[in-house]
Amino acid sequence: MNKNVRVRFAPSPTGHLHVGNVRTAILNYLFARKNKGTFVLRIEDTDAARSTKESLETIIDDFNWLGLDWDEGPMKDGKFGPYFQTERYGTYKDFAKKLLDEGKVYKCFCSQTELDAEREIADQKGIPYQYSKKCRNLSNEKLNKSLEKNLPFVLRFKVENQEINFSDLIMGDISIQSETLGDFVIARTDGSPIYNFCCVIDDHLMEISHVIRGDGHLPNTPKQVLIYKAFGWEIPIFAHAPMILDENRKKLSKRKGGTSVDEFKNGGYLPQTLINFLSLLSWSSPSGEEILSLQRLIDEFDFSRMGKSGAVFDSVKLNWMNSVYIKDLENEKYLELALPLLKEFSNLSEEQKVKICEIFKGSLQSINDISNEANLFVNDFSNFDDSNLEMLNLETSTDLFSSFIENASNLNEWNSTDIFQAIKASGKSSKAKGKSLFMPMRIALTNQQHGPELPKICEIFGKEKTINRIQNALQFLTRNK
Repeated sequence: MNKNVRVRFAPSPTGHLHVGNVRTAILNYLFARKNKGTFVLRIEDTDAARSTKESLETIIDDFNWLGLDWDEGPMKDGKFGPYFQTERYGTYKDFAKKLLDEGKVYKCFCSQTELDAEREIADQKGIPYQYSKKCRNLSNEKLNKSLEKNLPFVLRFKVENQEINFSDLIMGDISIQSETLGDFVIARTDGSPIYNFCCVIDDHLMEISHVIRGDGHLPNTPKQVLIYKAFGWEIPIFAHAPMILDENRKKLSKRKGGTSVDEFKNGGYLPQTLINFLSLLSWSSPSGEEILSLQRLIDEFDFSRMGKSGAVFDSVKLNWMNSVYIKDLENEKYLELALPLLKEFSNLSEEQKVKICEIFKGSLQSINDISNEANLFVNDFSNFDDSNLEMLNLETSTDLFSSFIENASNLNEWNSTDIFQAIKASGKSSKAKGKSLFMPMRIALTNQQHGPELPKICEIFGKEKTINRIQNALQFLTRNK
């Protein structure tokens, strides 16, 4: 790529980061790193009523948790700052005045009542609403009278009839007729700039080479292209990623919950899982593999492998991917994440907690699942589930349990290796093997048919509790003969 790559992610600090926004940030990040470019974090905080310091801190925390390091932006000043739009109002006003002086925008004094009436007429006719251009060619006399009366006005961009063309790295070549746009507003009655205007100013002044964002911004792009042309500026290269869909193939909604970075972080998902998973929405690796490190994602990323259709947010796949990354965690890091979740289990020793974490590491879909799994070691049961009775009460079970009680009682060391030998010896003496050996033992100990290796469970239970549970099972079988 010949020109220096500069991309930006520009969130509004009005709440938690939605996964759709995070996916956009990831695409920008991968593209910048792949092309040895610059990744800019710009804060679009013009919505004063909703923008908060807390939301900005959340965005920064989310980026740090994900490991997405930005090159310019908050706390990383560069020569293209400031990086908060509220600190750039003077710049926007200067450029708006330039267009006004050149006759490319005009003052519109139409009241909201007048605009609503126009919209109602369009609705009655069943046609899309467009501003009537009533104020577009006001005489100087009418203009001055309105100003003398201090009537509020907005600034509207003069849209001339033309074909608007632009290329998109994902969606391809796009062409629309300008008549579909109408004369759009670039500044409100209080002088504050509209999104489509200030983002063009910022992208140009910050020398953004590629505008990578969600396809929800496609309708904005023709307006932005016209603003670029009005200033005589080079138009950046666009890439609009298809939207993320829920499992019903509807737009993934923030209102349904479980869609913000914070929720996934608190839900026990790993940052590398989220980056890997979101990168694969509408994009695929040339290798066809799905577990990809951040460096591999950077090395292999290319917009040519991105589809145009919406990508389904598959929570089953996300959980599978998270389980893979949990298994791959270094033990020290894994325990750092998992052990604090067992703090409430005060009747378990630290050694027991570590062993519980270790035996379930290979089966967790979320780090948070460890607290549920730990219940196995603190919750007793008084009766066996009906679904377990058949496998508990096999022909060999009574002899198996009696033999194990004796063999376990004679063990000098209580560790999984010796416990396994005791189970094997008990199976041999009772003629129980395979499923008829391990399934009755597992049910007797846990009232479950599946779980971690039995000797390791017994080791964590301790000798006394293990023998007591087998004795209880033996007594149950004796009573119910």
